[in-house]
Order: sequence, then C-alpha cells, then structure tokens
Amino acid sequence: MSAEAASAGIDRSVLRTLRKAGDTSRDGRGRVTGMPPILQYGFRPFFFLAALHAGVAIPAWLSMYFTGQALPGPFPGLYWHAHEMVFGYLQAVVAGFVLTAIPNWTGRLPLSGWPLAALVLLWTAGRVACAGLPDPLVAMAVDVTFPAVLAFAVWREVLAGRNWKNAPVAVMISLFGMANVLDHAANLDLVTPGVGLRLALGSIAMLLALIGGRIVPSFTRNWLVKQRCTKLPASFGLLDKVALGTTAAASTAWVAVPDETFTAFALILAGILLGARLVRWRGHRTAVEPIVLVLHVGYGWLAVALALLGLASVEGIPESAALHALTAGAIGTMTLAVMTRASLGHTGREIAADRTIAAMYITVTAGAALRVAAPFAGDGYAPVLIAGGALWSTAFMLFAIRYAPILWGRRRGV
Repeated sequence: MSAEAASAGIDRSVLRTLRKAGDTSRDGRGRVTGMPPILQYGFRPFFFLAALHAGVAIPAWLSMYFTGQALPGPFPGLYWHAHEMVFGYLQAVVAGFVLTAIPNWTGRLPLSGWPLAALVLLWTAGRVACAGLPDPLVAMAVDVTFPAVLAFAVWREVLAGRNWKNAPVAVMISLFGMANVLDHAANLDLVTPGVGLRLALGSIAMLLALIGGRIVPSFTRNWLVKQRCTKLPASFGLLDKVALGTTAAASTAWVAVPDETFTAFALILAGILLGARLVRWRGHRTAVEPIVLVLHVGYGWLAVALALLGLASVEGIPESAALHALTAGAIGTMTLAVMTRASLGHTGREIAADRTIAAMYITVTAGAALRVAAPFAGDGYAPVLIAGGALWSTAFMLFAIRYAPILWGRRRGV
C-alpha cells in the first residue's frame, strides 16, 4: 500500500471512530488538537530523533575508539556503540513506523499528544541512562521501560482492533524488547554475550525480508505503471515463499546456534534466494527515480549481508564486515528509504527525491560500503573506518536538517 493510500485509509478509519466517540479534541485525522505537529503522529518525533541519534552517536563512537575514552554509562565503548545503534536508533525507527501504521491496520485512533510525548521521553531516558548512569541495574531498568511500554501499546491496539493478521508485528516488537533485556543481562555476565543483539538483528532481518518484499515491488510497480512500462515486477510466488521460509530458518539458527555449519549454509542460501527475488522486481528500470531505486539497494544489502554472515563462518570473512553489511548496509539504507518516503507521503507532499534526499542515499550507501571494506584495508583500516563513519552519519544529519521543517511543520493541505 502506498503512503497516499495509507493516509486516505487513516482518514476514513479515524473519522468513523471519532463520530462514534463524539471526540471533539481531535481533528479529522485523529490528531490531538492544540498540540504541536511534531506530537501528532508517531513518525514525526521518532524519525527525527532517530536521525539525530545516528548522526551524533557514530562520531562519538569513533572518538572513543581512537582516544580510548569511554562514557560513564554501564557499557564499554564498543558495546555502547552496538547497543545504541540497535536499541537506540533502530528502535526509534521501528516505533515511528509501527505507531503510524497501527491506525491504518486497526481503524483506531493514532497515539498522539501527551501520550506520544511520554513515550518519546521514555526513549530519551533510555539513551541518557545507557550513556551516563554507571549502575548497570539502574540503567537497565530505565532503558527497558520504553520497549515494554511500546509493546504494550502495540498489543493493545492489535487486540482491541481484532487485527490478528498483524499480530506477528506485535510479536516482533516484543522480541525486540526481550533482546534489549538480554543485551543488558549479557553486560552483567548473566547470559551469553551477543545473544541479545543477534535476537534483535535476526528479528529485523526477517522483518526487512517480509515487509521489504511487499513494499519494494509494490512501489516499483506503481512507479513503472506511471511511466507506462509494460514489464512489471514479478508477482509473489513459490520463489518468494521459499526465500522467506529459508530466511526465517536461517535467522532463527543464527540467533540460537551461530557457529554451526548448518547455520552458515542456511544464511548463504537465504542471501542467494533474496537476491533472486530482487532481480525479478525490475529495479534497474528505476535508476532515474532515487526514492524508488534506494529500496532495491537496501534489499540488495540484506541479501549480501546474510550471505556474508554465512561466509564468515566457513570462509574466514571478518564477522565485523558481515555484521556491518546488515546494520550499516541493509538496516541503514532501508530505514532511511522508508523514513524519507513515509515522511513525505504522510505530510501531504510529493513522494520524490530532491538533490538533498538523493545525497542522503549516496552517502549512506557509500558509508556502508566503506565500513564493510574497512577490515580488508590492512594498514588503511583507520582512514577507511573514519571515512565510512563520516559518510554514514552525514546521511542522517542531512535527514534531520532537510526534514526538520516537514516533521515539525503542519501537514500540507490542512
């Protein structure tokens, strides 16, 4: 479903809900009146904060890496970096996406106004705790509150709206919260190190394979039809089912038994099958429209990342290269693609990339490529690492600057 169609669906559903409830404190789109636009839909504050966090946290980590300094929080430098990219940046993007999608799924009112502000404060408190509270138990208690409340809010809406087909998304949100707890527990030497991060990344990899497999061919088809192209993306079929099933099995095995030979070959096969899906979606025909092409680039990163994770076990490829193909490459590119597109569509703007948006796509892709290449650079590791981090974080700072008037301003046509 396109952003325009989703917005129309939200309009109709919330209007029906408002009429039944007689709620005069909200407008026709379910937004609490009298509140600033930034607090009227979940994507607005969380996309903005996610971009700022990504733009600042990477330079902070590089500074810690090269100076040997650390923050006063409970995590050592490397673990803070990994935790904040997954449970800081990525979790904010997921929150913004799901809180905006729920009204369209369920026909219920969006989280808006003071409840949304409270959720934003919980996320912010988690970032402060992980950076500045030296007591690991206190930091854990503060940080895990946000995913717990977010999971409760998502389950409440799914159950109240009887929207069972999207229950798997609520399950994923819950798993993400559990992964956060496990990552803190690993820092306390209570569980095996890395299991929490693998659970979070495995869940997101599956979500990207599933949701990306819907939106990439759908948005591509819509754009190609407008260009009057007759060769369109292939419809969902047997290959897609096998690819998703293999990805689910490989992701689960990677979380549970990452060092097994079976896991390595399952990951490689999943990467090959996802790549085969991608080829059938006609991405090469979208080169003149970056906001569509970037979706194909992001899905391509996912295929490469899974294959590299498998090869890291059987061919000696540096694991850090494979992990950053998944995080900086697949997750970074796909989340930026969704953030740029959804923010335009849900604020009544034309869904097209201007030069600044195109620059974001170029810098995030180049930054990810350099970060993956860094372990192979030998004596050039440090400059390649710095260049990759600088380019990648620049993409998100550009988003924060370019989209600030959009996310903080009123919807067009209102």
